[in-house]
Amino acid sequence: MAKTRINVGVVGLGRLGGKYAEYCAFQIFNANLVAVSDVMEGVAKTYADKLNVPKWYVNYHDLLGQKNVDAIIVVTPTHLHKPVVEDAAHAGKAIFCEKPLSLVLEDSVAMQQTVEETGIFFQMGFMRRFDPGYVSAKNKLDEGLIGDPILFKSTSRDKSRPNLDYLKPENSGGLFIDMGIHDFDIARWMLGNVKSVTSVGGVLAYPEMKGIGDFDNAITSINFESGALGVIDMSRNGIYGYDIQTEILGTKGSVRIGYLRETPLLVMKDNVIEHDTVPGFYERFEIAYVAQLRNFVNNLVNDRDPPITAGDGVEALRIALAATRSCHEDCRVEID
Repeated sequence: MAKTRINVGVVGLGRLGGKYAEYCAFQIFNANLVAVSDVMEGVAKTYADKLNVPKWYVNYHDLLGQKNVDAIIVVTPTHLHKPVVEDAAHAGKAIFCEKPLSLVLEDSVAMQQTVEETGIFFQMGFMRRFDPGYVSAKNKLDEGLIGDPILFKSTSRDKSRPNLDYLKPENSGGLFIDMGIHDFDIARWMLGNVKSVTSVGGVLAYPEMKGIGDFDNAITSINFESGALGVIDMSRNGIYGYDIQTEILGTKGSVRIGYLRETPLLVMKDNVIEHDTVPGFYERFEIAYVAQLRNFVNNLVNDRDPPITAGDGVEALRIALAATRSCHEDCRVEID
């Protein structure tokens, strides 16, 4: 795409989609935000007015029909990713799609096939791959600094649960897809393909979740094709703050990613040393969110291949679904 600036449209202006629109308007030099779309007319108009966007739509088809739109950023609810992505691909628009690709494996495979058949540029949104800590750790692994990686450990803990309607598996995909898919993607990115998973989980902190068919805490054990081992713990009730940490142990050393203290300040009193904690995902990963969109736009400007493909989205979902099945059926599940 021989352009110095890419005309971008954002589809879906919820909490994250609204931020993405702001990033494109103010922080990504090569992006020119020319249109936004949301099913809520008031939301679409508000963002258009706020960001000085010339066009806003309720129906995303109208945005796709805007000829000067080069690329779209898809931040709709996950169950709507498939029609938006497929329609955008057939309309010849480059696509950035927020995780997960879909909630259904067959839909994700169909999306991948559409992308491949149309030959359109497509990039998945797994923002941890653009976080400075994860990027540095991956570079250390690739340099062989810690030898052969043999053990992967990851923790993902929200401070508190989202609302019950969102938590329903038909909306969020469930704990392993909504939360764990980031860890599964990072595990595969750093240590290679996964051979099998074994999960256990329970409703331990929020008894009101027992009626929705999902878990508030879970652990997944991983066997990698390389022979390496892994374990991921996920929790909806971190209580103390938002806690994302990963460690990779190798034959010659280890790397650890993550932090708990948000502000570089310690308060020291008699027998007490205290500090604040990371409040949420946005504060922890804002730099990564901006970086992945900047990378998407610059890839289009410089005619580079996407670093995260639809195939990566399919494989992360495949692992997450296997982990979900393992937990419900109390069995080890091979990744087919």
